[in-house]
Amino acid sequence: MSTTREQPIFSTRAHVFQIDPATKRNWIPASKHALTVSYFYDATRNVYRIISVGGTKAIINSTITPNMTFTKTSQKFGQWADSRANTVYGLGFASEQHLSQFAEKFQEVKEAARLAREKSQDKTELTNPALNITSHQVLPSPIISSNGPGEDKLFRSQSADVEITTEKERLKKMLSEGSVSEVQWEAEFFSLQDNNNKLVAALHEANANVDQWKKQLAAYQEETETLRQRVAELESQGAHDSSSENNKEELSQTLEELELLIKAKDEEIQMLKSQKCGRWEAEGEREETLQKLQVRMADLGHLSTQIRGIHPHFSSEPKSEFCRAAMPISASGWWEQFLACTSAFFHPPRITQRYDMGHNQQAIANPAFTYSPLAPDVGLEQDR
Repeated sequence: MSTTREQPIFSTRAHVFQIDPATKRNWIPASKHALTVSYFYDATRNVYRIISVGGTKAIINSTITPNMTFTKTSQKFGQWADSRANTVYGLGFASEQHLSQFAEKFQEVKEAARLAREKSQDKTELTNPALNITSHQVLPSPIISSNGPGEDKLFRSQSADVEITTEKERLKKMLSEGSVSEVQWEAEFFSLQDNNNKLVAALHEANANVDQWKKQLAAYQEETETLRQRVAELESQGAHDSSSENNKEELSQTLEELELLIKAKDEEIQMLKSQKCGRWEAEGEREETLQKLQVRMADLGHLSTQIRGIHPHFSSEPKSEFCRAAMPISASGWWEQFLACTSAFFHPPRITQRYDMGHNQQAIANPAFTYSPLAPDVGLEQDR
């Protein structure tokens, strides 16, 4: 009898889960990564299996029976119950299409398992016709002679049947073990191949990450150098700031001194303004007094002119004094001119009395014009 390596009927990749035996509600992941799940046909036992191997351990080894049902619980997840293993298996697929393909293959394999079981039952009935006899029928016991050759033949035939049956069982066991081993090795090969592909992809990703990390390291080094230069600039600015703080204090003191000086100057300006106002008032009063004095002196000059016309005995010297008094008075010599005019007016030259008859008669005839030094205002009042 020769054995051949069995090929999987259908293979796919999925994340494998088993139901929690304690709660019967939560799922326990069987591995961290997706595994290869395959359908196999065991020719020695004429059964179909779903097998998945993770590393050196068979995670799924479920024999498909006609009464099993694969249920889709979501768009990417399905499950079935295995009464022999006393567990429930769950598979998470990458897409809904993979889930649909696995479910369709499950129905096909389940139908094939049903047909295989029916054929196996038919073969058993043909090889054992005694099973078709009803229970109420009694088989006639063969007549066996105690010492005849028929007894030896029957014993030999029974021994041969037992040996053949034992040999068949042993061969079946060997074939089943070999088939399971082949399946395990096949699953392990697929698992190793998948791990190898993942390692290659991870290696490429690591190389890309190394290049990226090198670029980031160069950028970080450049940024660090920039920050160092910035720190040095800030430190130098801090030294300048300390000196500028000292200069600022000096400037503040100078500013306070200047403010005090400005305040003192403002007070002095206000005082000078007040003094200037007083001077302006005094100047105005002085101008007003000068104007009044000029008016009085003009009147006095006019009066002196009238007096000279009335008293011809005044000499030319007082006349010149009166004329000088009528002139405009400057601010510097107004007091001297005033004294000169008043002196000429109140102290005229004395009139020499002549004792001739003509003059005495003229003086007597005009008593109103008689000059009396003791009463000068009387004559003026009479003239007026």
